[in-house]
Amino acid sequence: MRGTEPEGHGPVRYGPPLPDDGLPVLPELSDALAAAAGRAAGEPVGGGTALLTAACGYWERRGLAAGPERAVAAPGAPALLLALTAALGGDVLVPRPCAAWWAPYARLLGRPVFHVPTAAECGGVPDPYALLETVRRVRAEGGDPRLLVLSVADDPTATVAPPELLHETVEAATGEGLHLVSDETWRDTLHAAHDTVLLSPAEMLHDRVTVVTDLAGALLPPGWPAAVARFPEGAAGDGLHARVLDVLTALDARVAGPVAAAAAYALDEPEPLGRHVDAVVRLHARVAGAAHHAVVAAGALCPPPQAGRHLYVDLGPLRSGLAAHGVSDAQELEDFLAARLGMPAPGGHRFGDDLDALRVRLSTGPLLGGTDAERAQCLDAPAPLELPPVARALTTLKSVFDDLRDDAHRREPPR
Repeated sequence: MRGTEPEGHGPVRYGPPLPDDGLPVLPELSDALAAAAGRAAGEPVGGGTALLTAACGYWERRGLAAGPERAVAAPGAPALLLALTAALGGDVLVPRPCAAWWAPYARLLGRPVFHVPTAAECGGVPDPYALLETVRRVRAEGGDPRLLVLSVADDPTATVAPPELLHETVEAATGEGLHLVSDETWRDTLHAAHDTVLLSPAEMLHDRVTVVTDLAGALLPPGWPAAVARFPEGAAGDGLHARVLDVLTALDARVAGPVAAAAAYALDEPEPLGRHVDAVVRLHARVAGAAHHAVVAAGALCPPPQAGRHLYVDLGPLRSGLAAHGVSDAQELEDFLAARLGMPAPGGHRFGDDLDALRVRLSTGPLLGGTDAERAQCLDAPAPLELPPVARALTTLKSVFDDLRDDAHRREPPR
């Protein structure tokens, strides 16, 4: 079928990767990695003491106390989600849309995946009433839903779930006996941290939530795979922790020793890293804001980005203009925009949305310039949007969307 193998890497459900920040690696992180490059011994499966202790300190600073016996590390969040899905069993529920990497691991294990609509105000968290309806329908059809994966700071929509909505969804999931996996990869990338309330489901429900954080979200480069998981309290959490370690052991899923050293350094959040993370978040927030203004001004729909390095654009209102270019679904839209913008524009079908919906995720990293020097300059500039590479990229974005708006207007029937 057209569009199922765009890169020869299997079906579309196996991509795309997390948006990276596009910036050079922080020297202090490189130093931490290099200092451990001579280590011959491998990191234990599940993570060594230094890494797990640093992870627990990271969570404690966010109000999620845990000891190392309730933590696990792996080479990336996908390995952790695979292990959790295998350990919990049953069918899997995810929001629609959701991060592209969530569903493949359930399918790999032969587990059915059911997409649940999200509320109008945000992505990442299923609407509680839709969740109840989906669970009851799946059970009526003989299914066995056990796991709900959600995200309070969402990829792909870049929104943050309001605490009241999250509370209602957590209550609904608890009433149906579901275990929750909270993907908190983007929680440290809030664009307006002082004005945005982010709560973890683990703060509301202590015995049925496992928190997963991929450090590529804010702390490490994506090429240094490391992620950590925090397990719930009690006997059920202890049992799940043990089963996940069994799966990771069977996979020999270890964090590389030098990467573990860099991850432990990052999770300790020393001052140089903290300043760097703050600067990266500010930069991407400004670029995302400018990109959002451009696409909305052209008539597309897009929730204001609140976290991360991306935005999720619905070009449904411009469908008639796109039809003039032979674009009628998300795969064709992805191909069209990637060619016009000169950057990846993965379609919504990759995130569980309908193929007929004209939605794409646009990332801010490619808008920062084409070289490390240009991108590094963005980080230090008082007015990064005025730098020539960024200004050109945003002008191209605006021009492409404005042309689509004009095409759509020309195809409107006369009144």
